[in-house]
This record gives sequence, C-alpha cells and structure tokens, in this order.
Amino acid sequence: MRDVAVIGVGLTKFGELWDRSFRQLIAEAGSKAILDAGIEGKDIDALYIGSMSSGRFVDQEHVGALVAEVSGFSHLHIPATRVEGACASGGLAVREGFLSIASGMNDIVIVGGIEKMNDVGGTAATETLATAADQEWEAFFGATFPGIYAMIATRHMHEYGTTREDLAHVAVKNHANGALNPYAQYQSPISLESVLRATMVAYPLGLMDCSPVSDGAASIVLCAADKAKKYTDKLVRIAASGQASDTLALHGRRDICTLDATVHASRMAYKQAKVTPKDIDFAEVHDCFTIAEICAIEDLGIVEKGQGGKAVQQGITTLNGSFPVNTSGGLKAKGHPVGATGVAQVVEATLQLRGDAGKRQVPDAKRGMAHNVGGSGATCVVHILEAM
Repeated sequence: MRDVAVIGVGLTKFGELWDRSFRQLIAEAGSKAILDAGIEGKDIDALYIGSMSSGRFVDQEHVGALVAEVSGFSHLHIPATRVEGACASGGLAVREGFLSIASGMNDIVIVGGIEKMNDVGGTAATETLATAADQEWEAFFGATFPGIYAMIATRHMHEYGTTREDLAHVAVKNHANGALNPYAQYQSPISLESVLRATMVAYPLGLMDCSPVSDGAASIVLCAADKAKKYTDKLVRIAASGQASDTLALHGRRDICTLDATVHASRMAYKQAKVTPKDIDFAEVHDCFTIAEICAIEDLGIVEKGQGGKAVQQGITTLNGSFPVNTSGGLKAKGHPVGATGVAQVVEATLQLRGDAGKRQVPDAKRGMAHNVGGSGATCVVHILEAM
C-alpha cells in the first residue's frame, strides 16, 4: 500500500447558518481545501462526500453528483461518491479516500463532509438523528441519543464512581478550547457551575453535556505521498485507518460502558501505524455527549478503563495537559454537523501537525489521532496522522 498525505484543508464556520445553503457550505469548504493544496480541477481523480441524512434535513439526496456540480467539476466528469455511516459519515469518507489512494487506484482525491441540520425544527432534527439508532428496539420505544448516552453515563457512574462533576469538566475544557477556534459554533468559556445547573435533558446529562445541532462543512485534499511534495512542503501523512462495527442497539453490547467498535478500530490503527497510545501526542475524539469523551479516552487506551473522569478532573486532557483532547473544542463546542464532523477532526489534526493551530497549538505535536463514531457506537473510524 502507498503512503497517503493530506495536502490541503478547508472549513466553514460551524453553527446555525441560516443565511448559507447546503450548496454554499460544501463549495466553500472544498474551494478552501483546493486553494490550500494548490491543485486544479484536472488533478482530481475522485470525490468522496460524507453526509448522514441530507434527504431528511434539506430534502436533497444524490449528494455526490451535486457536490461535483457546485464545485465546478461537473464538466470534468470526476467520479463522486456519497458515504453514509450516521455520525461517522465524515470519517468513513476519509477512509474511502485514503484506501483509494493507498491501493493505487487514485493519486489525488478530495474528501468532504457536510450537514445542514437547522433547516428543520428541533423535534425533526432529533427524529432524524434517531434513525442512526435501532428503529425496532430503541427508536420505536422513544429512545433518543441523549437517553441512550444517559444510560451509558448512569452505568459508568455506577461501575466506576464517575460523577456529574467529571462530566461537567469535559464541557468546560472543550468550551475553553472552542474559545480559541475561530470556526467553532461556541467561542465563549463556560463555568463548571453553569454546566451543573443547566436544564436536565436525560439524567445525568444536562443541556450543556450535549453537542449542539449544527450546520457546516469540512474538506481535505489527499495525495499519494510520493507526489505530494510537488504541492506542499508541510506534509502530514495518514499513518493508519481503522474501522470497526458493533450492534446498533445498546442492549446487544457485552458492556454498555465500552464501545467495542472503538477498541477494535483503534487496535487496527495502532497496528498499521506500528505505534501504541503512548506514541500519540493529542486526539480529536467523538464527544457528542460528555460521557462519550470519557468512554473514548478509555477505549482508545489513553487511560485505564474507569479512569476517564478522573483524567479530565486532573487536567490530563487540557490544552496544556500531558495528552490534549479535542483542541478544536470538540463536537461539544466546535459543533457537530454530523456528516462533516469526521472530516473536521482530520482538519484539526492536520493543522496541529503543521503547527498552524494558532492559540490552541499543541507544542511539538508529531502524531495525532481522529476518532469518529456513528450512532451510540455501532460504527467507529480511527485515523492516526503524522507530521512528515
């Protein structure tokens, strides 16, 4: 397999973007990535687009061809493919682009992620997101993702002594990071007290334990590493791409506090990259809810099982800690336009490894990780990236 490099990145602002259309968002992110890479349309071999549910959010399917059109490439007849894996759609699109180059099929591909979620009301958005759960055994009985992750949190508290304060510290940390990210949906720090006093959504998760409904797009340009120096001297290599699956329904898991898809996807990635968790300098993890970040750092092997809450309390995962997590602000503060999230995580990792992350830069970052989850853990994609 050939080495694959990220040579360009592009992001839109994340948030409630009432004045921006689905077309405008993906075109903006894609054009930024292309300009950053210094390539032209004739250089592009394929497009891969992550989008979870554009048909329900904006009544638009056939997204691959649409993205090629709005990007100005329809006359070039570039193959364009939409990739779906619930909230892991973006990460899966990155993986598909990576594999197409690693296999030798393509030399340069663009990977995009897009979701426009605020064009429907809150109830419709919740129902749309619930299509990523098991319809027969969860959604039919009224289970939503806040409720499902609340069950995970409650069990984690019972098993390991995790507290609501532990959960709240995740939100406080990620909003502090988001305040340093000009693309983040929320750019103001919050207090521990404000998280604990927030309206309860599903015990023990309050409103500020939950990621927001977001609009936004992200894009990267991938290139065969042996050709990448033609375009940039700031090379970031995708050292590994791991993917794993699990049951859609929570009740089918061996342990609801452990996302086995994360465990197995990360093992695959560590093996490919020939590294261990100790070799990773920072990570972007899928914190759709505060408990999700705590489970993620445990399941990725960053801390021991049951120690995730304590690790956050002790400052290990802060920007200045020994293992920074979600320097972008994470889904919690940066925002969570579901199809774009996995691509945006790779954008953040690339910026960090280039040394271009500004006020949120991790000093001497050499290797980072992006962890993207679909549903409550039925799909997981893990990428490891290295500065070249």
